[in-house]
Amino acid sequence: MAIMVHFRDDTVSFVPDKDLGELILTNSIVAFRRGTRWVSIAAAPGHNAGKERRGAATKGEVWKRIRVSGL
Repeated sequence: MAIMVHFRDDTVSFVPDKDLGELILTNSIVAFRRGTRWVSIAAAPGHNAGKERRGAATKGEVWKRIRVSGL
C-alpha cells in the first residue's frame, strides 16, 4: 500500500508504507497522510536523527515524535 508524504523540499509523493518509518527516522518528511488527516512529524528539540538511526531505535520511539494535525 502507498502512503502520501510531504517531503522537506515541499514535494508531495506516494511511497510504499513499509518505507514510512525510515523516512521519519532520517527526518526526510514533515508529514504523511493518514485517512482524511495529515500527521505532522514533530522533531524533538536537539533531536539527532542520524544518531537515533544508528542506535537501537524501536518503532515506539519513532511514533513518540508524531502528532496528529487538524484535531
